[in-house]
Amino acid sequence: MKVVVTGGAGFIGSNFIHYIFEYFPDWQVLNLDKLTYAGNLYSLKDIVNNPNFSFIQGSIENKELVANILSKFQPDAVVNFAAESHVDRSIDGPSEFIATNIVGTFNLLECSRLYWYQLDEQRKEAFRFLHISTDEVYGSLGAEGYFTEETSYAPNSPYSASKASSDHLVRAYYHTYGLPVLTTNCSNNYGPYQFPEKLIPLIILNALEGKNLPIYGDGLNIRDWLYVGDHCSAITAVLTKGKPGEVYNIGGNNEKTNLEVVETICNLLDELKPSNKISSYKEQIIFVKDRPGHDKRYAIDAEKIKRELGWSPRETFASGMKKTVQWYLNNPEWCRQVQDGSYRRERLGLGIAQS
Repeated sequence: MKVVVTGGAGFIGSNFIHYIFEYFPDWQVLNLDKLTYAGNLYSLKDIVNNPNFSFIQGSIENKELVANILSKFQPDAVVNFAAESHVDRSIDGPSEFIATNIVGTFNLLECSRLYWYQLDEQRKEAFRFLHISTDEVYGSLGAEGYFTEETSYAPNSPYSASKASSDHLVRAYYHTYGLPVLTTNCSNNYGPYQFPEKLIPLIILNALEGKNLPIYGDGLNIRDWLYVGDHCSAITAVLTKGKPGEVYNIGGNNEKTNLEVVETICNLLDELKPSNKISSYKEQIIFVKDRPGHDKRYAIDAEKIKRELGWSPRETFASGMKKTVQWYLNNPEWCRQVQDGSYRRERLGLGIAQS
């Protein structure tokens, strides 16, 4: 299979490319990535010289570039990870989220549609456009219930609103043009190569440097946590076995409060790299003003993908978190390389508009 991966130098995208070359080494992958602050080829340093891998720096907003790539590479599938993805940044500056997540996805769909139209019938039947989205499009849950593929959209942040819009465009291109699309909506990912603005790597690095471990509000907001390796196996199952036009929710079956997540990290660091200055990293925990519009709870019902495609997560929260913390302890050079100085792990998302 020949696959165009957009956003493959980011967190989930780079893990997906690693997964492909581990389990499908004969596949050919072309990675189109803008290389924003959160995308770095250092995450693919073990793959960049693979003859089945190629890289082009550019944006999915560039219609001419995307059309040229599809024409020359002749892919069997497009997998779209390219997105601005940090809720706090979307609060401070939503315009980039609109440009990449909505306009960029539209350009990618339109170029894919025109490319798909000119394929012969056999290749047209086999082609897939897989759009990677988030459970945040569904809004906030109360104490009970789960997001299913039939849950109404109710996004509460500029980020989730932009992803909801892109999901609707993908759906429209299937129903209007017949483009064989697939959409996945996943819960919170964690694991290797995650940029340290997100909760888990931020807490790990701050703890090791003796800095405060900030938790929004009372720390009781709940997320379902999905190990990124499990997510990549689910994406591959959807790409190879999913039914065009369908949506598949992907969850880890690991609901945890933010406070539980931070305390788990502290416990693991106490075990794996104890501090010589304090008795426990938990002493560095502080509570800070909550994020505007902070959704209370997300939880995914992943029965459809289990029932129809035979996928379920392999990692427990305990096993996935231990792998994650150990990876960051083993890869300090990656942490240094990806932080270019524009982000110093400062507080974001205070609603100071920059658009």
